[in-house]
Amino acid sequence: MTDEPDLDYVTAFWTRLGLPGIIDVHTHFMPEQVLRKVWGYFDAAGPLIGHREWPITYRDEEQVRLKTLRGFGVRAFTSMVYPHKPDMAAWLNQWSADFAARTPDCLHTSTFYPEPGAAEYVRAAIEGGTRIFKLHIQVGHYHPADPLLDEVWSMIQDAAIPVVMHCGSGPAPGEFTGPGPMSQLLHRFPRLRPIIAHMGAPEYSEFLDLAESYDGVLLDTTMNFTDFFDAAEFPVTELPRLQALGDRILFGSDFPNIPYPYGHALQALERLSLGEDWLRRVCHDNAAHLFAID
Repeated sequence: MTDEPDLDYVTAFWTRLGLPGIIDVHTHFMPEQVLRKVWGYFDAAGPLIGHREWPITYRDEEQVRLKTLRGFGVRAFTSMVYPHKPDMAAWLNQWSADFAARTPDCLHTSTFYPEPGAAEYVRAAIEGGTRIFKLHIQVGHYHPADPLLDEVWSMIQDAAIPVVMHCGSGPAPGEFTGPGPMSQLLHRFPRLRPIIAHMGAPEYSEFLDLAESYDGVLLDTTMNFTDFFDAAEFPVTELPRLQALGDRILFGSDFPNIPYPYGHALQALERLSLGEDWLRRVCHDNAAHLFAID
């Protein structure tokens, strides 16, 4: 549930910047049974989250969570779903398509996994109007350039659909996380539009290098600069690069799976002191342009 001081801060934040609200490219809405398992993993402080305590601030039923986001003035958001094994993605895509159909302010989100048949259901998702894809390399435990995905990446590249990718090695490294596998993928598909989740934490500098090398690479701010995310602290020396890439950075929150109030993510960006124009682009304008939101 939303507390009044947090609501007041968030509303004052985007009002002060002269924005019509916020666009959040990294929020999780999933089938109820899947979300409950995700929350259970956080409650157990499992190895993929670094064995640290991670309380869920917005542990509410779906309609309450939607009301909370809208109350904050979030104009558009995503339903980040991702499979951790074969034979999940097509089912998740059907759920997310239904969710988007009944939730007009949700950007229709889809996913995929390296498996036979991936090209078929990804093609169906594209033809069905998906706006964004989501991948979690750490959880899925696969190389993003797996040959089983060649046709998938070709279609997504041609369709110019962004893909949010948790590919950095935080909060715990995996066999295929880090900038190396992503560099291999982009070498083969240079026109892709990946959105590097969590700004690639903790390999910030290397993912900034990729953004400077490939025009389509974007980064989302999810959980970065917050008091909770101190295990992968962003290098102060890289702030000028972050400012220079202000048209390639998108706001993400990880709502509802965050261990602090929603407004703290915006406060964390504000205290970087990169300027109001940077904040306007990051928290609204970049995503509005990317997804053609009036």
